Amino acid sequence: MNAQDALLPLTVYGSNISYFTGKLEMYLRTKGIPYRFITLNGRRHMPLLQRETGVTQIPAVVLADGRWMTDTTPMIAWLEQQFPFPPLLPDDPEQRFFSLLLEDYADEWLWRPAMHFRWYGDEGAMHLSRHIAHEIMFDVPLPVWLRSAFFRRRQRSGFTVGDGVSAANRLQVEAIYHNNLRWLSHVLERRPFLLGNSPSIVDVGFMGSMFRHFSQDPEPAEIMRRQAPAVWEWVARLWNCGPAAAQADWLEGVPEDWAPWLEDVGSTYLPYLNANAEAARAGKKRFTTNAGGVRYVNARVSRYRVWCLQQLRAHFNTLPPQSATRVQQRLRRQGCWEPLWQCEPLDCKVNRVTTPPFGTDTMML
Repeated sequence: MNAQDALLPLTVYGSNISYFTGKLEMYLRTKGIPYRFITLNGRRHMPLLQRETGVTQIPAVVLADGRWMTDTTPMIAWLEQQFPFPPLLPDDPEQRFFSLLLEDYADEWLWRPAMHFRWYGDEGAMHLSRHIAHEIMFDVPLPVWLRSAFFRRRQRSGFTVGDGVSAANRLQVEAIYHNNLRWLSHVLERRPFLLGNSPSIVDVGFMGSMFRHFSQDPEPAEIMRRQAPAVWEWVARLWNCGPAAAQADWLEGVPEDWAPWLEDVGSTYLPYLNANAEAARAGKKRFTTNAGGVRYVNARVSRYRVWCLQQLRAHFNTLPPQSATRVQQRLRRQGCWEPLWQCEPLDCKVNRVTTPPFGTDTMML
């Protein structure tokens, strides 16, 4: 038995409507890594996840050797080291840096519009809360309507109104989705995947929002079908492609048509990360900020996003000198360099039990 076989098959605890479960499954399918899927049951599995990983978040993964993992981004980074073929993360330092930057943007900045479309309006909220009442909360001894109502209120208080979305900025939050559909469509007119003729970590990064939220929830799915059918096709192609398609057939260098995302990173995402980090430094639980001209009021402070900013800086600091110079030039050109370093270094105050992704002793909200 080789080292890889000792880890397999993976067991994934998750939900078939979960943002990050979808991203992880897309990665595992594209890599051809075998896994067994277990639909999370709140009463039965949440105490197990808390005990084994330190958090109650999905997806959680159990290796065949009994070790538990959590947090999609470091899980994928670790799995990419254990299962390097077929590769999804470029070897080229510059491609790697910008791929990880866009993956982080897709994970964290698209989270807000994904949650907004799911929970802000009644159509999505009613549909998804009923689904959750039957899937995750099926054995809670309460009527379905009450389980649904509980979950709608919880999600709205935490992830829409509770994350700075209001009637005053609703259209701007929705525009994040529309802009990304337009940028994705532009790229997919030219090639089948975001970095070339094969899938990469960038495609996987966008799948959290684009797969389990935007392409499946009622309102954004209809928008995608009508306004961006190439994106709809790309989501399905990724789910279906498998390892045979993952041949690292990528463009040379960093594509110029990634410019709209990089400009958005510089004008909205990084300023938001800095404001969040400063609020965390001040010990706040809520903060108000402007990002790209949009005002977010009483948004939750996220220590996880402090960690994200730290990781982006760490990725840059590991670049070879010549690559660092070229990356800095591109970041300056797209308006990303100054906001990447805007706030002072800050400890996210999350103490990992062991090397990520094998546990954490506190929830990184």
